[in-house]
Amino acid sequence: MRKIVCCLVVLGCAVPLGYGQAAKKRIAVMNFEYGTVQSYVAEIFGADQDVGKGIADLLVNQLVTDGTYSVIERKDLDKIITEQNFSNSDRANPATAAKIGRVLGVDAIVIGSITQFGRDDKKEGLGGNAYGLGKFGLGDIGRKKSKAVVGISGRMVDVNTGEVLAVAQGHGESARSGMLLGGGGGGWSGGGGGQLDMSSSNFGATILGEAVTQAVNNMAKDLEAQAGKLPTNTVHFSGLVAYFSGGQMVVNVGAKAGVHVGDTLHISRVGQVIKDPSTGKVIKKIELPLGDMKVTEVDPDSATGTFSGSGAPKVGDSADGSH
Repeated sequence: MRKIVCCLVVLGCAVPLGYGQAAKKRIAVMNFEYGTVQSYVAEIFGADQDVGKGIADLLVNQLVTDGTYSVIERKDLDKIITEQNFSNSDRANPATAAKIGRVLGVDAIVIGSITQFGRDDKKEGLGGNAYGLGKFGLGDIGRKKSKAVVGISGRMVDVNTGEVLAVAQGHGESARSGMLLGGGGGGWSGGGGGQLDMSSSNFGATILGEAVTQAVNNMAKDLEAQAGKLPTNTVHFSGLVAYFSGGQMVVNVGAKAGVHVGDTLHISRVGQVIKDPSTGKVIKKIELPLGDMKVTEVDPDSATGTFSGSGAPKVGDSADGSH
């Protein structure tokens, strides 16, 4: 039997899959909503920081590392979010998330909220006087040492129905305690423009970073354990050959229609049109197979690949596939 090879793109890396191996379910992760803890975040860092995006970035990294899902590139998701001008409150809306997921061509999308972010003696954050940006102020400095705690809640949404398929939780608590969330009198250096980078080693070394990492890891495990709840959706796509030369082919159907790198499109040409003799209406088209195109690059409205087959394709030929 001829071996068939396909590939999935996970954050820009091609991962080969052998014949008979099931393709991973494709998901995207929305930036988490953090309205409940936003005022505490501003007190901790001296200014509002998008901790919801930071949590989502870390969750994507963990899910990719664990390998249960194929996770869409963050740049593709961020582009759509920017274009649609979604607010912080939109992030946890299943209907909004499902719409984005359909554009991305994923099987499901993860949405979530940050429910706890700060120290253990404040249920939803911190209080009192905070030190400014870079000091992880706790309030009531000098009175007691506290541990950092983080709580996150997530839902996996079916992009076709908006139905919540699975619920996941993540709770993290630092092993260390300190008068500052940085621990040991520590501080933090952000990225450009003072933006918080939760993936940085500086942040990860703080007691708040410890709690964030633990919460994200726990949620990732919860989501992975529920992978079987995702539906198996077959996506069909049809287009036309727009360019062909020297074995290279471009078709006029792309990511918006659900085409992925690694997909195979069957190229054919209408050989005969059969009409109803009484009405003149076309009742059947007989397609002549020419060969296959293996997709190597995908844009929103087009796909590029290599053609193999015995036929001689030309512009206007049919290109059909599914996965």
